[in-house]
Amino acid sequence: MRVATETIYQAIYTPHPGALQRKITPVTRYGRTRRKPRRHAARRTTRFVDPMVSIAFRPSEADGRTVPGHWEGDLIVGNLNKSAIGTLVERASRYVMLVHLEKDRTAETVRDGLVHTMQDLPAPLRRTLTWDQGAEMSEHKSFTTATNIDVYFCDPASPWRRGSNENTNGLLRQYFPKGTDLSRHSVDVLKFVADELNTRPRKGLNWDTPAERLDSLLELQ
Repeated sequence: MRVATETIYQAIYTPHPGALQRKITPVTRYGRTRRKPRRHAARRTTRFVDPMVSIAFRPSEADGRTVPGHWEGDLIVGNLNKSAIGTLVERASRYVMLVHLEKDRTAETVRDGLVHTMQDLPAPLRRTLTWDQGAEMSEHKSFTTATNIDVYFCDPASPWRRGSNENTNGLLRQYFPKGTDLSRHSVDVLKFVADELNTRPRKGLNWDTPAERLDSLLELQ
């Protein structure tokens, strides 16, 4: 038998509706005496001025891995959330590009870094970008205007929708450990790391490297 989480909560709070007994409070994880209400997802206010476009509306060709130019993006964050590196992974080839964020990870800084990194890509590699709902992408509309790359957003708590990016972020932690200052890494260092990943044979690519797979896909365009 399995007991739902909500059933457990109700059993704890029922003897004293809305509040815990004082003797129980010290052993709870957050030490709260009352339950913290959660706003229903449909009633949450958006964090972006420009509405997000759900991944559900992303072109169906992006779901496969035969057409290049569909990217997944994210940030890996440094010590105390004060520094970050932008990570971009092309879905069809797993080709990696790293975005240098020297000062901070505000929406404006992330937008400018993405524009600088992606604006000169050839047209076949500028189709879509999929991101989570982090506030760092609130300037997504101006990014699209500058690059002609449409941005789509995953549903909350669904990192598996950016699986290639999540896997790559794990590889990048070998070079950029958690709890370190990521701002100290120069553009040249980021390029060196990206080149190492892009020239590493991958089992998922039948032992091609991401660079080789990307070249072969572009030849078909």
